[in-house]
Amino acid sequence: MTITSAHLGSPSAVWTDARLLYALEEVVETELNRHLKVAKDWMPHEYVPWSDARNFPGLFEDGEAWEKEQSKVTEIGRIALVVNLLTEDNLPSYHHEIASLFGRDGAWGTWVHRWTAEEGRHGIVMRDYLLASRAVDPDKLEAFRMAHMSEGFESDNRHSMLHSVAYVAFQELATRISHRNTGHQSGDPVCDRMLARIATDENLHMVFYRNLLKAAFELAPDLTMQAVRDVVVNFRMPGHGMPGFERAAAQMAIGEVYNMRIHHDDVLQPVLRHLKVLEMDGLGAEGLQAQEELGMFMGGLDAEALKFDEKLAARKARMAARAAGA
Repeated sequence: MTITSAHLGSPSAVWTDARLLYALEEVVETELNRHLKVAKDWMPHEYVPWSDARNFPGLFEDGEAWEKEQSKVTEIGRIALVVNLLTEDNLPSYHHEIASLFGRDGAWGTWVHRWTAEEGRHGIVMRDYLLASRAVDPDKLEAFRMAHMSEGFESDNRHSMLHSVAYVAFQELATRISHRNTGHQSGDPVCDRMLARIATDENLHMVFYRNLLKAAFELAPDLTMQAVRDVVVNFRMPGHGMPGFERAAAQMAIGEVYNMRIHHDDVLQPVLRHLKVLEMDGLGAEGLQAQEELGMFMGGLDAEALKFDEKLAARKARMAARAAGA
């Protein structure tokens, strides 16, 4: 991708993905070194309740068939855990995407492989937990995994490394929030601790990309503002293509795992506020237009989130009334 920019000092100068990658390499190295100092290795097997595990039917004659009542995990916890795990399952596709965009050499390549290794733990521990605790039907889980991974994954932002950096700055935080809220709603302290550990990783990944996005704003403010606008306005979670995602997302919204209010208040606003995106000055005409459109979108999203809040409150009131009358 080639983009013209008025911030390079020459009307004929252009930013390409290659130039942006080179210009940000030093920042990536700094952020990588910071990340490696603060990130703590952890063992997935230490978060799994192995003593609860028993054989499933198959090669073992004493295998016990799965039944929903065997697990203490709540229904909304079960739904969210499957969505979160299936999202993690597409790690090979994510790795291919970012390795193609960022490269496999230098600081960029080191980060790509380190990020992939850390993300790999998440799928390992979540699947082990779900099977050991019998939280989900193992046959259906595997069928979902096969269907989802067979489709692969293509990012909406694969055309631009700048859009990709902007996207992951928000998406990593969204994933952290989704995991954390799933733990809170799961009904199982073991699950809550496991997802808190995963959420810690996701937060560190968000900080890496958020700091990289800050550097991009300093380097090419107009282009970065346009990328952030595009990403925020068209944001979709990476699991949107999985089987039954729309229904599961609606249930997670009602269950307060992830919904419009959470997306606005806990994902978009913190990143925009930290980077002072809507207060940024020194922009050119295209940057100012993107900033204005972003501000208008956030206002509209807040209004839509308020309507959702009112509907959710009314639903809770109806359920409470029914429970009281029972």
